[in-house]
Amino acid sequence: MSDVATSKKSYQAKVFTELLAERPVTPILDRVASPADLKHLSSDELIQLADELRAYLLYSTGVSGGHFGANLGVVELTIALHTVLNTPYDQLVWDVGHQAYAHKVLTGRRDRLPSIRSKDGLTAFPERNESEYDTFGVGHSSTSISAALGMSLAARLLGENRKVAAVIGDGAMTGGMAFEAMNDAVQQNADLLVVLNDNDMSISAAIGGFSRHLARLWQRGLAMDIDKHGNILMVKRDISSDDRRIRHYLHMANEALEDVSSRLPSKIGEKISGLFSGTPLSPLPDKIAEKIGDKLFADNLFKAIGFTYLGPFDGHDLPKLVSVLERASQLKGAVLVHVHTVKGKGFLPAEADPIGYHAIGKLPKTADASTANQPNKPSTPAKKYSQIFGDWLMHTAKTDDKLVAITPAMAEGSGMVEYASAYPERFFDVAIAEQHAVTLAAGMATSVLKPVVAIYSTFLQRGYDQLIHDVALQNLDVTFAIDRAGLVGEDGATHAGVFDLAYLRCVPNIIIAAPSDEHECHQLLNACYQHQGTAAVRYPRGNGIGRAVDVADAPVQIGRANVVWQSDNVDTAHGGKLAVLGFGTRLADAKTAAMRLADNGLAVVVVDMRWVKPLDTALIDQLISSGVTHIATVEEHQIAGGAGSAVNEYVIAKGHQVTLKNLGITDRFIEHASHEQQLAACSLDADGIYQSLADWL
Repeated sequence: MSDVATSKKSYQAKVFTELLAERPVTPILDRVASPADLKHLSSDELIQLADELRAYLLYSTGVSGGHFGANLGVVELTIALHTVLNTPYDQLVWDVGHQAYAHKVLTGRRDRLPSIRSKDGLTAFPERNESEYDTFGVGHSSTSISAALGMSLAARLLGENRKVAAVIGDGAMTGGMAFEAMNDAVQQNADLLVVLNDNDMSISAAIGGFSRHLARLWQRGLAMDIDKHGNILMVKRDISSDDRRIRHYLHMANEALEDVSSRLPSKIGEKISGLFSGTPLSPLPDKIAEKIGDKLFADNLFKAIGFTYLGPFDGHDLPKLVSVLERASQLKGAVLVHVHTVKGKGFLPAEADPIGYHAIGKLPKTADASTANQPNKPSTPAKKYSQIFGDWLMHTAKTDDKLVAITPAMAEGSGMVEYASAYPERFFDVAIAEQHAVTLAAGMATSVLKPVVAIYSTFLQRGYDQLIHDVALQNLDVTFAIDRAGLVGEDGATHAGVFDLAYLRCVPNIIIAAPSDEHECHQLLNACYQHQGTAAVRYPRGNGIGRAVDVADAPVQIGRANVVWQSDNVDTAHGGKLAVLGFGTRLADAKTAAMRLADNGLAVVVVDMRWVKPLDTALIDQLISSGVTHIATVEEHQIAGGAGSAVNEYVIAKGHQVTLKNLGITDRFIEHASHEQQLAACSLDADGIYQSLADWL
């Protein structure tokens, strides 16, 4: 029998059906103050720890809300990594960070975990300033291998004998940066351990050729294992007939079932029989056959580029993971360990609906745990802006068959599910590949098609070169629907969309709209889509103010603002007058602040500017000529380079004698808190706007 790292029996994680309203009893977890404590636990105690940790996550996430399914899926993997590695001296890098809650618990932050995502609490993602165990701050995908490679090369240069490991999901692996890093790791002959957490999910279901490749690796029933001497062996691996990965991919990988690789054992026998004429196969040691088979069928992507490949393994078999990682960490060069996990493991509702349970809201304090089997629903009837966009897509697609929609793995979050179902041939989810999404749109726009790219503001940053070079420079007809513009609450600085106006308005050939409410969002999407050129509409996360959308309303003219309110004394006031120019959804609070100023006798005009580029300069000229002496701009964006800066530039260039004030986000990153708390911290709620203007005037 081959001496490989095998489990002697199967271990079934404890199963839960409800979130836990009370803190569970966790005697072993309570003894873990740091990863060093794991090294004193027996195999059985580690297994019990996994059950306790999963239960604790079900409790703490119910208290805090936040990322859910991915964290449940990596409980065993996290324990195994911290058991094997000597962290923090050995460095562990998590990709994206959706799955880092268990890591935070095991690294001294257990009792603070219920505070995660709340003001002054733990961050939603790994954060270098939070813990020495958080080696690299993350929030965007596909960065872990590059960062870990940098750490490994730094250790080599400094003569430090530390191990470096990166954990990356199969969804994040579709990001081109991950492959760039893998290519370089081989070139640098770096000592680097990459753990591929394969759960056929990112936020949405994983798609594309790479996922199909992983499905083939999994379904053929073989694994590359390692014995105690470090020898790599091919072994058989049992596959359950109800394996979720197989069921999930049957519709997209039927050809894999007919692939020669799925009949690999018999093909090995045929080849060996030919090589050893007259010699029966049966006496040959298993591992000789496995080694020959490995040479003959080297169709593994990771091996092909130069990585030592191990797996795939059951990512919930904790003893197996510990054994494999112990042996893999001793290998030199670039090593990839492929493990298969189940997103939402151990919580049956999340296993059944991994997309819906990617993240959850807080468990209502007045409810028992049985009421929390579904993600929390908003209490307000107002629609989310993503739903406004989805409704606009459906409305427009009915009459324009040239519309095509593209998203980099954000179909659900961007409100595109209904459209994708109704128009599958005109919907393109390119996986986590923002640069590709933008240039794909550019290519489509060279024909008669009219592509719409639905993307979060923070992720459009990753496709900036493509936006400039491939779209705007060629003045191609692409519309960018930019979701999550502005502050995003509990997800914090990594996901905030507060730079897009600055990095977009400096680009020639682009128009930029900033709607103030749901109706304006629909109308400005229309205006930008009908524009024959590059256009962008930015709108925030979350719900609108409850304004109904009138699809029959008159079209919005590009570059035309709208006066929405003025005080009764505007036409009669002889002293100074104030114009408040609102860009985007801060308009409602700006109007409230302006009305309070008017109650004190000030003459005030409030304008919904609608357009950041082109500005309604004619209206600005008109306001100044009518006696406006002070102009204040309000935006949920960085002040530097934002919409207010555009107004400043125009006023100065024209030589207008007017006093200017820009309200927005100062030169800092805004920490995680509720959206309301963030706005208050930036003085961008109604009270803050009022006080800022009152102090100024």
